[in-house]
Amino acid sequence: MKDYKIWNKLYKEACEVQNRRVISPFIEGGQVSAAILTKKGNIYTGICLDTASTLGICAERNAIFNMLTNGESQIDKIVCVMSNGNVGTPCGACRELIMQLDKDSKNIQVLIDKVEYKTVTMNKLMPDWWGTSRFDD
Repeated sequence: MKDYKIWNKLYKEACEVQNRRVISPFIEGGQVSAAILTKKGNIYTGICLDTASTLGICAERNAIFNMLTNGESQIDKIVCVMSNGNVGTPCGACRELIMQLDKDSKNIQVLIDKVEYKTVTMNKLMPDWWGTSRFDD
């Protein structure tokens, strides 16, 4: 059975915060947005911020920091919404942070097709992740 209802909810919540905007002459935000569903069933969102000094942040990491601020660290599902409304996968920096969060991060589902609700696991995106053995220590 497909989890289409939760994927639709995550997509909708990510779209609600996207709102591309110029914040200052140095910062633009909201081109990409993300929503994550935690193992506890909570949803956290974030937008990307691009800055003139390369100190910006991706939407996925922004959502993750929101989750961490609220005391959670285990993700179940992730939706990344690009500026054209399509879904995409996290960038390399975001993938790395996601994998470092928890020993079970490899099982996190990422939506890659919002029409057919196709997903991929983080293990597929990071098949030979360098840190796996450190969770066993």
